[in-house]
Amino acid sequence: MSKAKSGATHPFVYLVLCTPFGAANGYLVVTLGYLLHKAGVGVEPIAGLIAISLIPQTWKALWAPIVDTTLTSKLWYFLAAIACSVTLGAVGFVSPSMATLPIITTLIFLNSVATSFLAMAAENLMAHATDEDEKGRAGGWYQAGNLGGQGIGGGAALWIAQHTSIMWLPSASMAVLFMACCLALPFIAEPKPDHRHPSYLKSLGDVALDVWTLAKSRAGFLALLICFLPIGSGAATGLWSSIAGDWQAGPDTVALVNGVLGGLASAVGSVIGGYLCDRMDRKFAYALFGVVLAAAAIAMAVMSRTPAMFIAFTLFYALVQGFNYASFSAVVLEAIGRGAAATKYNIYASLSNVPIAYMTYIEGVAYGRWHSDGMLWTDAVSGLIGVAVFTFVSAVVWPRRSAVPA
Repeated sequence: MSKAKSGATHPFVYLVLCTPFGAANGYLVVTLGYLLHKAGVGVEPIAGLIAISLIPQTWKALWAPIVDTTLTSKLWYFLAAIACSVTLGAVGFVSPSMATLPIITTLIFLNSVATSFLAMAAENLMAHATDEDEKGRAGGWYQAGNLGGQGIGGGAALWIAQHTSIMWLPSASMAVLFMACCLALPFIAEPKPDHRHPSYLKSLGDVALDVWTLAKSRAGFLALLICFLPIGSGAATGLWSSIAGDWQAGPDTVALVNGVLGGLASAVGSVIGGYLCDRMDRKFAYALFGVVLAAAAIAMAVMSRTPAMFIAFTLFYALVQGFNYASFSAVVLEAIGRGAAATKYNIYASLSNVPIAYMTYIEGVAYGRWHSDGMLWTDAVSGLIGVAVFTFVSAVVWPRRSAVPA
């Protein structure tokens, strides 16, 4: 792994560092879900397991200051990788069934906590190692690791599970992958702990001050605003299986576009979108990609209903969603700067789940009332309204100050 200009870390390192985070989620949702269902566990208990795994990801900003104020980011990453490997590896030694579901749930919950620490350490390393003019590509490669990792955990691990009689092999393979990703650590610099003090309470106070300073700034506020607006939420992705029948698309087709191909398209989109973000204003890029995603939903609603069109538009939607993932990370990295980066990044990362949650519900209601056309138009119009609100706030309510002539 080579170094980029100005001594900055090559952005490919961020892909490697984020891969365990995506792979753990992919393993849970796809591979473990498949194994549990095959063992006779119902959909509702599996959904409950997935919901419990999301709890640490929703509240992780509460313990992010621990990463910012203790140990080093590299050591936190290494320790978290060990914890991820042990907890997910242990799942493979528990025979899937309703009787063992409480044990599996406990291990998955602990794994989710561990992945939250791993991601925070990686984000801290990324925020400090990235040059100002390369924050877009850094965010793009990082999100590509997340999305590509989901493909590995949900695709490669599932393939292993389907082609072996060794119960523990799929999870053990993921455990080995997690530890292998630690090999990227020597290729990135450890942040200087400038915000730390001998007094731990003083260090926490500086983290709180750093967060408050960010919240009061224009960049910080606008980054916070996009966390609540339905711009590029990509909520329709979670409903493809519900509307696939309108395009005569079968379950194998849905699995294909929601699985490996969809993940690959999103990962490619993340990398491309990241590089585009470094060539224009990053907040403008976020809004622009949101408009393109809305256009994709509208085009899908008005075009012919065939399996080929379903594949084409869902993959294009996934590609543009990758653009949106990258632009979100780019905007946040630009806003948070350095300092207590783990805490600041994860405040935004936690809040970014809000529009995904409410848009999934709203689009589900729209589908029930107006079928797939209504769902897609709701997805598009909501995104465009979000872009309009963001544009109004950034241009009228809190415009950028013009430079004062000397």
